[in-house]
Amino acid sequence: MFTDAPLSSEDPSNPIFDSNPRVQILSIKKVTPGGPNPVERHRVIISDGVHFVQGMLAAQLNSLVLDGLAVKNSVVNLTKWAVNTLTTQQQNKRLLIVLAMEVVGVTEKIGSPENLDLKASEGAAGVASPTTPAEQKVFKVEVPQASSAPRQQPKPAGRPPGSTVVVFPIESLSPYQNKWTIKARVIQKSDIKHYSNQRGEGKLFSVTLMDESAEIKATGFNTVVDELYDKFEEGKVYEISRGKVQIAKRKYSNVNNDYELNFERGTEVREVTDVAEMPAIKYSFIELKALDQQTKDSTVDVLVIVKQIGDLTQVTSKATQKAIPKRDLTVVDRSTYSCRLTLWGKQAENFNEPNQPVIAFKGLRVGDFGGRTLSMSGSSTMTVNPDMEEAHKLRGWFDQEGGAANFQSHSSAGASAGSATISRTEMKTFQDVKDEGLGTEERQDFFTTRATITHIKPDNLAYPACPTPNCNKKVIESGYENWRCEKCDKSYPKPEYRYIMSIAAADYTTQAWLQGFNDVGIAVFGMKADEMFELKDASQDDFEAAVKKGVGKSFLFSIKAKTDTYNDTTRVRYGVMRLAPLDWKEECHSLLETLHSPYAQ
Repeated sequence: MFTDAPLSSEDPSNPIFDSNPRVQILSIKKVTPGGPNPVERHRVIISDGVHFVQGMLAAQLNSLVLDGLAVKNSVVNLTKWAVNTLTTQQQNKRLLIVLAMEVVGVTEKIGSPENLDLKASEGAAGVASPTTPAEQKVFKVEVPQASSAPRQQPKPAGRPPGSTVVVFPIESLSPYQNKWTIKARVIQKSDIKHYSNQRGEGKLFSVTLMDESAEIKATGFNTVVDELYDKFEEGKVYEISRGKVQIAKRKYSNVNNDYELNFERGTEVREVTDVAEMPAIKYSFIELKALDQQTKDSTVDVLVIVKQIGDLTQVTSKATQKAIPKRDLTVVDRSTYSCRLTLWGKQAENFNEPNQPVIAFKGLRVGDFGGRTLSMSGSSTMTVNPDMEEAHKLRGWFDQEGGAANFQSHSSAGASAGSATISRTEMKTFQDVKDEGLGTEERQDFFTTRATITHIKPDNLAYPACPTPNCNKKVIESGYENWRCEKCDKSYPKPEYRYIMSIAAADYTTQAWLQGFNDVGIAVFGMKADEMFELKDASQDDFEAAVKKGVGKSFLFSIKAKTDTYNDTTRVRYGVMRLAPLDWKEECHSLLETLHSPYAQ
């Protein structure tokens, strides 16, 4: 197959790309890129029985590997694929991008294939090694006569008649390419943003592009903004070429791609009118109930009902000292959980959707201040009342029964949660956690443990917080019965105290220090922080006695482990996400299951 014609996607007339070749996967290796939102990928070696090349499976094929359908020595039909040429100082390497495939079966390794790139570098790329009849039968590719014509993409506006273009899937782009063209739908377009740094002032905009293989962020600066900004419209499809592919700046992007595009002065953008094959926005919805399983700063897609719309407020940017419009929404879904979702900028100013609409959000950023929260970012999108089956079902559920449901928020889950809401799949002892080094790398790790409180630090047990719902910022006393919140730009006669605790807890292996917030304190002491401080003002002895009552209590803890640096000292901090009193009957059943498991034999 690989030597039937030059393996290069720069030749649109090559009929090999319109065939469904049958090949063998010699190896599969998982590759997990870095960054806050890594997308698991799989690198493969693909053979036709004579030669082999390096390849990469598109992300949408991960399920074939995870479900055990695509394994080492699997024989597959490639139904959609492309080739990316990576240029190095020594040679040109080919990377086969598999966009779609059908698994035929598994057999022993066929033939003795040689490295096609190595053969090409020796000047033998066009010479096929002899093969046995059996090998030829397995890998022979019959190219239909009808497919011998060049593959032409739909003609975009402004293209000369008769011209053709080779379109690369977004998934195949890399910094090693200079010439490429993609055809993609604009699923998000930002406003023009102005900035100032040491080199002077400037402006920029960005778009998020999507085709059937992947998504990618593209950004234009200064004069490029004037040239290209008005050409892009959300929802439309374009052919784009002559830009720079570079490593994605994760700090400024939540798009799941290791690379991003930089528009340049020579970048060409042409609208495509025939878009029948282009997909609409693709979502990976999760329920609000599952937000506690997501790490801070990760991105998620949700389909929700907007139950309540907050007032438009402003916050002051620490970096620019400029006022930024902000609006909080309370959203709910069928998991009977609610969540605070924050809109910023013009989205916050212009949001005015009545009648509790259904909204599909893509690329929301997960926060963890006072529980799980969601926030729109520059690459996020929202579609009001989308025409999709899931949205219609959610609308029907809310109108019939959901509107009267009692919704639980993540910010209050810790104090009221029963042990059944805490997953036991990640049960570990404190010694297990330390031996496995959880939280010692850049990522956050989560685990569950059964432990007893041995000490509670009574100093700085709580802080004065803003009484405005969902604010929780610390307020400053600025006179008699005058507490000031800089975030809300308001003063209050008194604060609302909220717990911020440091707890020592131990199991049968060792001890660890845990940090907990308001819900943890309420669960441990059985009273609000305001009540605790009233007790302290009335009697120091009664206050100390109330603190000591928390010592000796046992809980099931759900904990986040994360490395933190303070005063040049780096250590692992263990934050309590939620906790629940032990249900001794359930604990006994859990121990019995452990004793009868095969691992206990």
